[in-house]
Amino acid sequence: MSFAWYAHLKELNNKPWIIAALISWGIALVEYLFQVPANRIGFTVMSLAQLKILQEVITLAVFVPFAVFYMQQPLKLDFLWAGLCLLGAVYFMFRTNI
Repeated sequence: MSFAWYAHLKELNNKPWIIAALISWGIALVEYLFQVPANRIGFTVMSLAQLKILQEVITLAVFVPFAVFYMQQPLKLDFLWAGLCLLGAVYFMFRTNI
């Protein structure tokens, strides 16, 4: 979703917003065609909360290289701190209940 949400800021910044929105929706549709079945399969073995935390971890893992390499944004130490917070969230969501 990073590409659908943010690539238009670089690639379509001189186009009307409606054009950017329509193109982004098209990209998002393709991504949703993969995401919906993946969630249905994942929900057979994980809880809803676990699926959400997993999605956030994957999002950050994709967003950081996208921001740095594609959007030419500076790499910040805050990315590391956010990643560590998500690792903590993963631990608490996937640990066995005591």
